[in-house]
Amino acid sequence: MTFKELGLADFLLKAVAKKGYTEPSPIQVKAIPLILERKDVLASAQTGTGKTAGFTLPMLQILARGEQRRKKPVRALIMTPTRELAAQILVNVKEYSEFTDIRSTVVFGGVNANPQIRTLRNGVDILVATPGRLLDLHGQGVFSLNSVEIFVLDEADRMLDMGFARDLNKIMDLLPTRRQNLLFSATFSKEIRKLANKTLHNPVSIEVAPENSTAEMIVQKAFRVDKPKKTELIIKMISEGNWKQVLVFTRTKHGANKLTKKMIAKNISAAAIHGNKSQGARTKALAGFKKGDIRILVATDIAARGLDIPLLPHVINFELPNIPADYVHRIGRTGRAGASGEAISLVSIDEVEYLRDIEKLLGQKMKMEIMEGFEPTETEADIVKKKPNNHRRNPRSGGSSNKRKFHRGSGGGRRS
Repeated sequence: MTFKELGLADFLLKAVAKKGYTEPSPIQVKAIPLILERKDVLASAQTGTGKTAGFTLPMLQILARGEQRRKKPVRALIMTPTRELAAQILVNVKEYSEFTDIRSTVVFGGVNANPQIRTLRNGVDILVATPGRLLDLHGQGVFSLNSVEIFVLDEADRMLDMGFARDLNKIMDLLPTRRQNLLFSATFSKEIRKLANKTLHNPVSIEVAPENSTAEMIVQKAFRVDKPKKTELIIKMISEGNWKQVLVFTRTKHGANKLTKKMIAKNISAAAIHGNKSQGARTKALAGFKKGDIRILVATDIAARGLDIPLLPHVINFELPNIPADYVHRIGRTGRAGASGEAISLVSIDEVEYLRDIEKLLGQKMKMEIMEGFEPTETEADIVKKKPNNHRRNPRSGGSSNKRKFHRGSGGGRRS
């Protein structure tokens, strides 16, 4: 199958060829013809599968053949959960629209709104946005959504995890009733299907991999280690392996900062990205990581969502997520576009139950390894002594239920 056989116009084929792509990915093969036929689409696809091009290319073709107006209203709206993902999607939109007169821009929080306002008032065809800033600027009367023809909801599962349900409802109320809807999600949970039923009209469902599956090219390893020795072990792995580009996940912002400082103290260049970091600091850290100036990027789940890092060889779960699906999202940062990758999890005794939940989700067991010199001594009895209440059920930990997390956040999301 070629891009031309999918029915794409010459100006898009030229842009795709310029990026060096020769064959469409499975999600592109399935999604592009349906979108060109103006179908509503519900798609399950992991990050790194080429889904952005899967909806961007046909969208551009539809808009290019539509009516061209001197004053450009917003004709396509792409909603994303995080700033980094929004910025990356805009880059792709601009690359693929190079040989058209289609204008596009992005709006998200954490930066000065004035340049975004000026661009919107000059008119754009495609708007990429996070919910918070979109609602803020629309509330100021900066732009209208009355002319939207195509509505894309990307990373919908993360949208709900982050508590954007109410914002999404507000945004959809601002859109024309007659529009094409495209919803992309890594998983088809009950909450996602409920959202799809509310958003899509007679959708065609497509999946490019079994639900909640992980990339086949990723080698997954788990090391049992006492919590106090995790930092020493991760530094040993990175130093002795001479790893140059490693994405490390922690559960908390404080944990990310603490680990970053300890790595820097061991002369390992590192930076942290999380919600408390300014957008400028996050952008600078990611740019340094991509260029190789920073070896280690320590991130929380929310900040890392949507990061586009080609050929990332290593992902380390310094702490396991208490929501199993987040494990899939984390390790999906590596093993992308057919490349191999390695995902390592450091598991303390209080996280063994998290690992079991992850194994249940994946439908596979992970062999627990022990590194010489880091033999674990902690037992379940030690955990009970430290924390009488079951850690997994502690509401402050966020719980292990996607449904409970969605319910808690449905009253308004984290502003992006």
